[in-house]
Amino acid sequence: MIKSNITSSLSLIAKRCGIAFFVLVSATAVAQTRGKVTVDKDPRIDSLIAKRVALSKSTGAATDAGSEANGYRVQFFISPTRAEAYNAQAKFNQLYPDYKTYVIYSDPNFKVRAGDFRTKLEATRLMEQLRGQFTSLFIIAEKINLPKTGNND
Repeated sequence: MIKSNITSSLSLIAKRCGIAFFVLVSATAVAQTRGKVTVDKDPRIDSLIAKRVALSKSTGAATDAGSEANGYRVQFFISPTRAEAYNAQAKFNQLYPDYKTYVIYSDPNFKVRAGDFRTKLEATRLMEQLRGQFTSLFIIAEKINLPKTGNND
């Protein structure tokens, strides 16, 4: 009886050691080599990047002519009455003459928006300035007019 207990205890210890050894060997087998990174990519990616850069340069000429792009505007007034919308636009133009304004009709309301901002952060700055004068302020993502950057010789 004592002999069978010793045998079963030794058998249990051997199994645990075997499992621990197996775990250690497995862990070292899947470990990564430090400091080496291999990047496998399709060579067509480089040609696509080159085409994108060329396209960006070619649209840069259109940017000089004042084209459109995706951007943001601040909507500061909405009303079903056209006269109220134009009054709000006039008030804004007196307070902030450097920003372009746009009156947009979307049934049943007239919406007045300002600015041609490339980033949401720029639009947020204007919105913070308008907080005291206008109540319903929203940042709207839409097509904007890019400024003309050509030389005026």
